[in-house]
Parts: sequence; structure tokens; C-alpha cells
Amino acid sequence: MTNRASGPFTVEITPQAPEDNVGDPTVGRMALDKQFHGDLEATSKGQMLAAGTDVKGSAGYVALERVNGSLHGKTGTFALQHSGTMTRGAPQLIITVVPDSGTGQLAGLAGKMMITIAEGKHSYDFEYTLAE
Repeated sequence: MTNRASGPFTVEITPQAPEDNVGDPTVGRMALDKQFHGDLEATSKGQMLAAGTDVKGSAGYVALERVNGSLHGKTGTFALQHSGTMTRGAPQLIITVVPDSGTGQLAGLAGKMMITIAEGKHSYDFEYTLAE
């Protein structure tokens, strides 16, 4: 059975200093720190890599984050994998639960998350299944 969770969240993105001899210095690395509310009451920490282009409004990012808290009252952790692009201002974003990353009462979790940003505020819509 497919379930749906939604609510607001806040995110703090902190640029990280480039590491010597690791990758290309034009690829930015950021730390993520989120607070989810609503059906998902949780915190998450993760890392994001991003690259811009010379074309205004075009960029790409990938990220991984570990979520720790409760989803509709079931507690545990799980990981989310992000893949996002912006093509001249048009966004495309895929966020999926990393397979078999759920722990505790969230073992067997699978799903996809959508993020909406409106008037500077973030919210999520999470469609998921949970093996019983």
C-alpha cells in the first residue's frame, strides 16, 4: 500500500572548504542540515555537490542525506539520494529512498520525495511504501 506524508522543513546549507587534490575546484561541496515537520518529524544531515555553468539558470547537483526520526509515528533512519538539474531556470529533481537503507521501524522503506519551494518556504511530499 502506498502512503503519503507531507509537511514543511527547514534547511541550512553550509559551503565547505575545497579539499586539496580532490576533484575539480569548480564543483562546490556543501553540508546539509534539515529539520522536517508534519508527518515526518525528523532531522537529517548530508552532503551536496553542485556545479554551475556559464549559462544563467543552468546547474546540477547531487546529494545524499541520512534522515533520523519518525514517519507517521514509526521511528528509525533512512537515506535519501538527490539528483537535480536546472536548465535555464527549469528545474528537474529526483529524490529517492536509497534501497535497503531503512532501520528500526522504517526497515523496508521505499519511496520518492518531492520538494516545493514557495515564497522562500520549503515543503515536502513523500510517497512511500513500508514493508510490514
